[in-house]
Amino acid sequence: MSRRIANITLDNIDDLPLPCRRCVFWELDPVARSRAEESGATDLEKEAWVSSALLEWGSCGKIIYVDDVPAGFVMFAPPAYVPRSAAFPTSPVSPDAVLLMTALIVDEFKGQGLGRILTQAVTKEILRRGFRAVEAFGDLQDSGTRCVVPAEYLLAVGFKTVRPHHRWPRLRLEVKNAVSWREDVEVALERLLGSMTPEGVLRKVGQAGNPA
Repeated sequence: MSRRIANITLDNIDDLPLPCRRCVFWELDPVARSRAEESGATDLEKEAWVSSALLEWGSCGKIIYVDDVPAGFVMFAPPAYVPRSAAFPTSPVSPDAVLLMTALIVDEFKGQGLGRILTQAVTKEILRRGFRAVEAFGDLQDSGTRCVVPAEYLLAVGFKTVRPHHRWPRLRLEVKNAVSWREDVEVALERLLGSMTPEGVLRKVGQAGNPA
């Protein structure tokens, strides 16, 4: 079983699972998102956002493939590129951090440690770009808001709460903590594969939802 990680680009954006491929929950503000949904243009808006982020900032997401089959993905960007982040009661994201927008492991690939592998890939990316941390808004109540990653999952892969909230806490993963993973990453990740992993609590992240 081979695994590889690729940056999300316009060449492979169609490998994102539905409905995530057409979801612009994070990429547009609520008004612009409603207009895009009414016009049926969310897929084009998604492409436009990815294109702009790539040109202005660089890689904004990663897809993990298992035997060349898309098995999961994660998207991230500085908060200035993520209009929806301002709507959360625990915003703003810290200026030294990149926002983890959303993540998904496809059902048939859950339980293989792929979520932690993706988190590792993101931290390596932002370390190279000079950021100190990854932050994310978590769903503490498992309310079914599918574009927001369950807080339980984020805690399981190493995030810590930096601004508590009864529903939408903001969590943070320090790059320096992720660096220590790389010292024995080959052994540690192999031990994780096939064992109980946080993917079991990651439920259908990626469909449009409303945190308000």
